[in-house]
Amino acid sequence: MDLKKKILPMLRWWLIYIGAALPFLWLVVAAVTQQLGADPAKEIVLELGTWAINFLWITLAITPVRKLFAINWLSKYRRMMGLYSFFYAALHLLAFATFMVGWDWKILIVELTERPYAIVGFIALLLLLPLAVTSTKAMQRKLKRHWLTLHKLIYLIAPLTLLHIVWQIRSDFSEALTYGLLLSYLLGYRYYKKRSRAQRIKPVVNHPKKMQSQHSSL
Repeated sequence: MDLKKKILPMLRWWLIYIGAALPFLWLVVAAVTQQLGADPAKEIVLELGTWAINFLWITLAITPVRKLFAINWLSKYRRMMGLYSFFYAALHLLAFATFMVGWDWKILIVELTERPYAIVGFIALLLLLPLAVTSTKAMQRKLKRHWLTLHKLIYLIAPLTLLHIVWQIRSDFSEALTYGLLLSYLLGYRYYKKRSRAQRIKPVVNHPKKMQSQHSSL
């Protein structure tokens, strides 16, 4: 029984870890075997960006899914999903710099400072960097309560990422709408839970005052 408890979590960890790496591995194989269509450079950049967003949304979805369906072991993989989001986002920028602008620094700087979609995307990546660096348990112990404050940056990163998508749209809004609706639910769920928690605590906080007023009226 103890062996089963050890093996199953380990097996699950490796399955999720490898599963999250599969989009990257597929992209490498597709590039080598020339299966990325007429514009492989653009396809690589788009695919890496898409999976960076997907894993960011998955990271945000873990808490609601865990609470709604009582799947407590999901919380162990929130850090992994966040790191994969950073991994794909960093590769997205590297692919853009390599295949789209050929590491021409003048063009790259213009892209990152003058195009709104690139600006918000770059800011989102910069904000993801400290979250990735401080994702370890050692950093969590070192930063203490400041760690939680720092990692709330994800609630800013996600809307910036959505803007990165929206500002590139030319005709089809369906993808951006899907991401937007999902993000609205994920952030709305957290806001609702926070308000509900505050309302439950409020009577407890106000209780002594009520007792005092009742006592004075007597």
